[in-house]
Amino acid sequence: MRSEELRDLALKALDDMKGIDIVTMDVRSLTSITDYMIVCTGRSTRHVKALADSVAVKAKEMNASHVRTEGERESEWVLVDLGDVVVHIMTSASRSFYSLEDLWEPVKELREHKTGL
Repeated sequence: MRSEELRDLALKALDDMKGIDIVTMDVRSLTSITDYMIVCTGRSTRHVKALADSVAVKAKEMNASHVRTEGERESEWVLVDLGDVVVHIMTSASRSFYSLEDLWEPVKELREHKTGL
């Protein structure tokens, strides 16, 4: 399954389960770890877990070869690793505290400055 298909599958699963403030970051030019990172907020720890479960189930149904999850126990921040797509699902407090989108922005700006883009 191509990374764009995995990204779209994850986005649909999050949208279907009413994920909040879904952000997709194309990080192919920034890291070799993954192609896309998706960040989403859940209303509560139960909602975070349900969102993560939905993404994992849909990926498995589509025979995605790599599906792993971390953080379900506390469900403040659950990571769903689909290989080429990594989905971070967080409570509002965790998302504000860790601010993943802001962590990647300086890297992007540095790379653009070095390459003259």
